[in-house]
Amino acid sequence: MSPRHHRKELRIMRSRRSVVSGLVLALAAFALAVPPATANPVAGATVSHDTCGEAPAGHMRCFSTWTPGESMQEFGASAVKRPKGISAADIRSAYKLPASGDKGKGMTVAVVDAYTNPHAEKNLKVYRKVMGLKPCTTKNHCFRTVNGSGGTKMPEADASWGVEINLDVQAVSAACPNCNILLVAAKSSDEKHLGQAVRTAARLGADVISNSYGRDENGSMGKLGRTYFEHPGIPMVVSTGDAGFRAASFPAVLGTSIAVGGTTLKHTAAGKWRERAWENSGSGCSAWIAKPAWQKDKHCGMRTTADLSALADNFAVYDTFGLGEENGWLTVGGTSLSAPLVAGMIALAGHPEKVTPASVTRNHALLRDITSGPANGDCGDDYLCQAATGYDAPTGWGSPRGLKVFS
Repeated sequence: MSPRHHRKELRIMRSRRSVVSGLVLALAAFALAVPPATANPVAGATVSHDTCGEAPAGHMRCFSTWTPGESMQEFGASAVKRPKGISAADIRSAYKLPASGDKGKGMTVAVVDAYTNPHAEKNLKVYRKVMGLKPCTTKNHCFRTVNGSGGTKMPEADASWGVEINLDVQAVSAACPNCNILLVAAKSSDEKHLGQAVRTAARLGADVISNSYGRDENGSMGKLGRTYFEHPGIPMVVSTGDAGFRAASFPAVLGTSIAVGGTTLKHTAAGKWRERAWENSGSGCSAWIAKPAWQKDKHCGMRTTADLSALADNFAVYDTFGLGEENGWLTVGGTSLSAPLVAGMIALAGHPEKVTPASVTRNHALLRDITSGPANGDCGDDYLCQAATGYDAPTGWGSPRGLKVFS
C-alpha cells in the first residue's frame, strides 16, 4: 500500500466510528501498512512506527515516529490526567533553558511541513494549557498558518503529516514558550513544494526555519539547495533522518544547514538527566557536498552529518486529527523532534542571525558531549555510526546545555 493510499484509508476509517472506534481502525491499518521502526527505549514502552512511511521519487518524508497505546496517567487526589512522555518542563530542565521571562519574545520560528492539519491550533491550545504555557493563538497573533505561497487557502489535510505538524509546533512551544510560530503548509511533500514553502517562510520574516523532513542526497540537490534552502541570516535547522548510518539526507547535508541528530533522555534524579545517542539517529558522509572549511573530522572527505543533537524520543504530543483520536495524547519521536527543539532554542537565545553550522562547531565546547549509546549502523565502531568523545556523526558535537552555544 502506498503512503498516499494509506493516508486515504485513514481518513475513510475515521468516518466508521459507528462500527468500531476510529482510533482502533486507524492504528490497525497503520500497523499493517507501516513496519515497526524501532523499539522505544523507555522501559515498558511498545513498538514505535514511522509516521509518514516511504516517500515516492522526488518527495520528502517526515522523520517522526509514534507510539500507540495508553498515553495518560493520573496525578494526585484530583485524578487530573496528564500525558506520559517528556514534557515542556522536562525539556527546560534537561537542556538547562532559562525561565522564559521575556526571552524569545518577538522571535518567529517557522515550521515547514507538507499538507495541513485542520486541528493544529486547537491541539496546540490544549498542549500549552496542560504544559502550563501561555496561549499561542491566531487571536493573540502568536500563531499563524499559511500555505506554501503565503496565502490562506490551505492544501489537502493529511493524517500522517498532521501528526508531524502537531509535533513540530508543540516542540517549538516547549523550547521557546514566548516565540511566535509560523506554520507554512506546502501543497505536498514534493521537494519543490516544500522548498517553495521554505522560501515563503523566509519572505514572511521567520527568524529561524525548522525542517523535519528529507530524502537521500543525489546529484540534483545542489541546485535545489541554492534555490530554496539557503537564506543567509536565517538559521536553517534540519533533521538528519531516522534510518541510522546511510546515505546523507538532503537538505540536512547542505553546508548551510544546521544538521540535527537525535538522542534519548532518562530522568535519573531531581534535575538530573542522562542523555545518550538515539539508535536510529541519521548520520552520513556525503558523496556530493564538499567538506566545509569549518568541519575537520578525518574519516569523511566530504560533508558529514550531524552537527549537533537533541531529544528524538518519547515526547508527549496532543493530537486529535491523525492518530491520537481516542484520548489525544501520543508519544512521538524521531529527529523530527530534534530539529524544532533546536530551532526554538536558537530563537530563545535571541541572536539567530549569528547562528550557523560554523558557529556551532566553533563553540562546540559549550555543548554537552554525548559519548554513549547504541550504534546507529555497522561501520566498525567508527565515529560515523557510534557516539564517542568529541565529534561523532550520530550526535555531532553534542546537545545544548543552556543557550550560550547559540549566543
